[in-house]
Amino acid sequence: MMTIAYWCILLACLLPWFSIGYAKFLAPKAAFSEFDNEAPRDFLLQLENDRKRAVWAEKNTYEALPLFIAAVLVAHQAGADQYLINVLAVLFVVLRVIYIGLYIANLATLRTVVWTAAIGCSFGMFLISI
Repeated sequence: MMTIAYWCILLACLLPWFSIGYAKFLAPKAAFSEFDNEAPRDFLLQLENDRKRAVWAEKNTYEALPLFIAAVLVAHQAGADQYLINVLAVLFVVLRVIYIGLYIANLATLRTVVWTAAIGCSFGMFLISI
């Protein structure tokens, strides 16, 4: 059965695409015509300011995924309280959305606080599985 937490895995996996989409196409100074699909990584290396930070946010979001996915799966397998799993999973996704926004906005200290809280959600799922 697809729980809310399982759906959150899917949502969390989509988050990097929103971040990189901002860098490539959605940022105020982005123009669809400037994107080089023949050398996309070279194009991304040339970006500056908020668009560069969006690329960094994408990379960090990919880095956070394995721990989150493992935490959800372990919590389900261990039979942890489903309500708590769902709350922590939803909170993780919400915090990661906020994190991406803070990264793009260059609010480093607040971003770190949000990052820590999101990682805490993953660790929390392991803890409720004991």
